[in-house]
Amino acid sequence: MDVLVLGGAGVDTIVYVPELPLPFADTHMVPAIETRAGQTGDFLAVGLHALGLKVHHLDMIGDDHEGDLIRALHRDRGVPLTEVPLPSGTRRAVNLVAPDGRRLSLYDSTRTRDADRLPQDTVRALAADARHVHVSLSHPCAHTLPLLREAGVTISTDLHDWDGVNPYHEPFALAADLVFVSVTALRDPERTMREIADRGRARVVVATAGADGAYQLVDGELTHIPAVTPSARVVDSNGAGDAFAAGYLFGHLSGELPRRCGLYGAIAGAHACTVPATLTDPVRRDELLARAARAA
Repeated sequence: MDVLVLGGAGVDTIVYVPELPLPFADTHMVPAIETRAGQTGDFLAVGLHALGLKVHHLDMIGDDHEGDLIRALHRDRGVPLTEVPLPSGTRRAVNLVAPDGRRLSLYDSTRTRDADRLPQDTVRALAADARHVHVSLSHPCAHTLPLLREAGVTISTDLHDWDGVNPYHEPFALAADLVFVSVTALRDPERTMREIADRGRARVVVATAGADGAYQLVDGELTHIPAVTPSARVVDSNGAGDAFAAGYLFGHLSGELPRRCGLYGAIAGAHACTVPATLTDPVRRDELLARAARAA
């Protein structure tokens, strides 16, 4: 396979709210509330698959309705899924989405236990058959990092809204060869990016900045990745970061130069912002390449 995606499977309940922050009130009338499969690992796996890469997803999933939604998503999209039982139930969240596309996620913290692990033999076997492994920021995945380093496979991870201080994220940041992070909670993004590269294994660190594009640090050189104008109205930012990572990884694994990888990521992220959170509709390979050709 091209990419093994570890972790990040879950289900979101989408609630479109009139504004964020949501004013306090006893009642708010909202459009239809929908629950669908898709959290960071699911989005990345489906996004990479849509770009023509061979992907396999491994994670812990519950024997419940939410787990059935995840199994159906992977089956319908043709993405192989190896599931490990999650006794506490499938991970879930509620996403509040404002009219301008901004999102607030509320994660159910009861769906993770200290004892949760991905089987070592399964991780080793799948990693041995993969060109690259993307590790989601979850407790079971943290324990796979030494195994992946032993396997000699290249690793990427997404630190999401890390503040640059929380020690939970450090093992992921320092073990990966390619690190994605959002600038949202970073006081000094460049400093954090350089610390990741100096202290860890990363040759590439990418910091996404929403409508301001992104920044990439490659072999010590910091450059800006311009944002791409979405092809339709922005309706939802949910999954935009995962889409950016999928586009960037597609370029990276195709041997493209960093600037081209950044363009692919920007196009994929912009496309995701035009898709309602209730849908999972990543940009396709032919569309991505056509938009990149026009941009060039």
